[in-house]
Amino acid sequence: MNKTKNLNICYIGGGSRNWAWVLMKDLAAEKDLSGTIKLYDIDVEAAEANEKIGNDLMAQHNPGQWKFKAVSDLKEALNGCNFIFLSILPLDFTEMAVDVHLPERHNIYQSVGDTAGPGGMIRALRTIPMYQEIASAVEKYAPNAWVFNYTNPMTICTRTLYKQFPGIKAFGCCHEVFGTQKLLAHAAEDAGLAPKGSIKREDIKTNVAGINHFTWIDKASWRDVDLFPVWDAFVQKYYQDGYDEGGDSNWLNNFFSSMDRVKMDLYKRYGLIAAAGDRHLAEFCPPSWYLSSPEQVKEWKFTLTPVNFRINMREDLKKKSLAYKEGKEKMEISDSGEEGIVLMKSLLGLGDIVTNVNLPNRGQMPGFPLDAVVETNAVFSRDTVNPVAAKAFPQSLHSLTMVHVGIQEGIVEAAFERNLEKAFLVFLNDPQIHKLSINEARALFDEMVEKTVPKKFGYK
Repeated sequence: MNKTKNLNICYIGGGSRNWAWVLMKDLAAEKDLSGTIKLYDIDVEAAEANEKIGNDLMAQHNPGQWKFKAVSDLKEALNGCNFIFLSILPLDFTEMAVDVHLPERHNIYQSVGDTAGPGGMIRALRTIPMYQEIASAVEKYAPNAWVFNYTNPMTICTRTLYKQFPGIKAFGCCHEVFGTQKLLAHAAEDAGLAPKGSIKREDIKTNVAGINHFTWIDKASWRDVDLFPVWDAFVQKYYQDGYDEGGDSNWLNNFFSSMDRVKMDLYKRYGLIAAAGDRHLAEFCPPSWYLSSPEQVKEWKFTLTPVNFRINMREDLKKKSLAYKEGKEKMEISDSGEEGIVLMKSLLGLGDIVTNVNLPNRGQMPGFPLDAVVETNAVFSRDTVNPVAAKAFPQSLHSLTMVHVGIQEGIVEAAFERNLEKAFLVFLNDPQIHKLSINEARALFDEMVEKTVPKKFGYK
């Protein structure tokens, strides 16, 4: 049997109107692989809608290659799978609104709220029990499948999968580094090395190290050109006003954009290129640097992403989903720039690739605890993912990063024990919580847990 023509893929979170649609579009352009994608979601109707949308898309663009099937049973979804994609929202935006906005009562501002800070920690308490259940199901029904995780908090989700099922073959995928590679391409073009728009993101070669959303580049090149002097000149040129990639100040109108001033400031501070978006990077730093107030955020030219924006976007996507399902609109395909299909093909033996992923530390990040999940380059080849060793961080950056590694490890430990007191002691360690008294921090923690962490998870 030719496995590349009979793949069995499980998509947990298969009702997604974001990553699931990205995968559909990428598969619609993929001619070398074929098979079945089983869509599992607690929102069965959303998965059923994606079944119809996906099959209609394939009929139009790639007939006979892929079949989408919504399933309501996790065992059925996992049985016989070669690959598993995980992309879930831990409960709903109602809970995320608490994660992001309740701390604002204490003048704690979060630009994303899904990875670091109080929002990231409390979100983790909801997510870890769900990922324990997923990992146990993978161990029982699909122990040899490769698991692609796209859910945040990325580091904690990936760590949970391995802690629950040590034999799992999982890694975390994040596109934040891709955005920095695109920015480096712009810097090279700005320096006159090539015409504007001619350098592809994939042509920028980088050495990546760190933890998810607080990731760093210590080497970057295009062809035979070292891009660090190019980046240094780019930072000197654009540091004060920022770099407007779109040329229309779109950061003011786009909650996911910025002028990259935080990234440039961190380069001036540490001498390495911060390889994530400014919204994420800011949350790992002391809040006085970039997040002390909405006014300071605006000075650094990025945004606080309100959850009501996400809610409104979801409602728009629901309407679009219905239009796709009823045939009133047709989904257009385009190259997403994501690497999921390329990684699958590499794992099937159809060409090696080096890219950045999140994996347990086996020594690839010097000075970091073993088994803690880190983000570095890795070599993908037939049924193998081998992390690439990175250089040790400068001590100043290592110290700052280790605060968050300790928090992530501590939250995982507390959640596995369902111990809220341990979780609270970890909560106190986050830089954004330092401005609070212990009593204020206790009140905030208790209220966030009460409003967002279901009793069914068994925390005490």
